[in-house]
Amino acid sequence: MTYVISDLHGYPHERFMKLLEKAGFSDRDFLYILGDVVDRNGDGGVETLRWLLYQDNVQLILGNHEAMLLSCSFVFDEIREDLEETLTAEKIGILQTYGTKGGDVTLKAMRKLNKESRQDILDYLRDCSLYEELSVGGKRFILVHSGLGNFSEDKDLEDYTIEELIWTWPKITDEYYRDAMTVFGHTPTMAFGEDHRDRIVRTATWMDIDMGAGFGREPVLLRLDDMKEFRL
Repeated sequence: MTYVISDLHGYPHERFMKLLEKAGFSDRDFLYILGDVVDRNGDGGVETLRWLLYQDNVQLILGNHEAMLLSCSFVFDEIREDLEETLTAEKIGILQTYGTKGGDVTLKAMRKLNKESRQDILDYLRDCSLYEELSVGGKRFILVHSGLGNFSEDKDLEDYTIEELIWTWPKITDEYYRDAMTVFGHTPTMAFGEDHRDRIVRTATWMDIDMGAGFGREPVLLRLDDMKEFRL
């Protein structure tokens, strides 16, 4: 069985484990997390990142928040009390922007790790893919964090920029590849209107599964084989 979930944003790791248990997730199954494990709540998702390092059947697709964390990795080069005095104006701006996006809790939790553990996490994130194509039950799926920006039916997936794959904000009228179902998060479904709050948004060519866990909502775990939804 193949499962997808998105935008955990520091969702408590123990609750995440309970959700997988509720779905009967096992070593015979595979889970794709469609980006944004980190930031905004709790330990910023660091415990889940550490868990991901040892999972052979779970794959994280890069989200914009993981990309922002990587852009701030310079703060771990050398932990110093006078760090601010050594940063350039550009780096300070990057850090401030990340802080406004909820990154402070993640940086705080990362600083508590030893250097080797931090490096393992950063290396893992650098190796994350931007999208995945797969077939489940004879149906083609494209998994990506935010949708397909500047979409064209004639445009190959490999030709999309990282910004188009992790920072896109789709409109409900957007259409993607007609021979595949594109599944993504990034945009909380409630952003499409109150009728979509706590519900997966489904169109003919794409699905948005971000339930807004970053804002205190419960995430949904979706099994692609039969489209069954699991929630706590």
